[in-house]
Amino acid sequence: MTRKKLFITTMFIIMAMFCTAGTAFAEKTFLSIATGGTSGTYYPIGGAIAKVVSDGSNIQATAETANASVANVNLVAAKEIEVAFVQNDITFWAYTGKVMFSSPLTNLRAIAALYPEHIQLITAKGSVINTIDDLKGKRVGVGAPGSGTEGDVRAIMQVGGLKYSDMRADFLDFGGTTSRFKDNQIDAGFVVAGFPTASVMDLATTKDISLLSFTPDFLNKLSKEFPFFVPSTIPAGTYRGLDKDVSTPAVVAILITHDEIPDDVIYEFTKTMFGDIAEIHAAHAMAKEIKLENALNGLTVPLHPGAARFYKEKGMKVD
Repeated sequence: MTRKKLFITTMFIIMAMFCTAGTAFAEKTFLSIATGGTSGTYYPIGGAIAKVVSDGSNIQATAETANASVANVNLVAAKEIEVAFVQNDITFWAYTGKVMFSSPLTNLRAIAALYPEHIQLITAKGSVINTIDDLKGKRVGVGAPGSGTEGDVRAIMQVGGLKYSDMRADFLDFGGTTSRFKDNQIDAGFVVAGFPTASVMDLATTKDISLLSFTPDFLNKLSKEFPFFVPSTIPAGTYRGLDKDVSTPAVVAILITHDEIPDDVIYEFTKTMFGDIAEIHAAHAMAKEIKLENALNGLTVPLHPGAARFYKEKGMKVD
């Protein structure tokens, strides 16, 4: 082969390599995952999911900080982001256009249920507050106005036959609830988060606290009325002084997308995420609760067809 022919052949090979690389690059799907603040649970777990999906598929996923459930739902519905962490109660209200949502956001689709976030009703050790009805006449932290916590409290009170006018409601976020409780300015306070919750752990170091345990009958009524609640348990020893298991409702952290993301993309995302779940489990204590067998529990919007395809392949019953 002459030097000229060798040169031409080499150039053809190089050009073919660039064309192949360019095609692969063009076919790469870029996808963002809205999580929460860097100090919360969503962000580290979202980062682990993004890494697993990026390493194991043709999707380049990136976890982004965000303002959690309500903001994330609006981002997905507006198609400003592809995937987001949200609580299933928030998606329920968004899809139906209730509580903090003025109109239904019906383009939301579920990918997977992840882990429970518990209703923690803090009381003082030895308190006379032993049932929901005992909140009457008491000073109660009910969550920040328009928050997921406050929405959950409204649902719980509806099933319990209570109204805000029956108590002295104080609209406080997590920090405000534990701070006011620490200063004896409230008698009880609601926190909705995966346990152990840092602000409650801090409170338990300075105050003798307990958590209200809901009766099986109440939990069944609550789940029947509001399907986003699932009965759960906070184990004894979770906080200092908590000497017995606490039965309580929980909402579920879920991953959502919207209905215009291609089926193949969500199928590949879901398959890859559950294909290397051990790496995700290592990212955070709550991530260990993410299990394939629980992926359809507590979903409150329709399942994306791409995710449904994966679960059917695994022999799971898809509604």
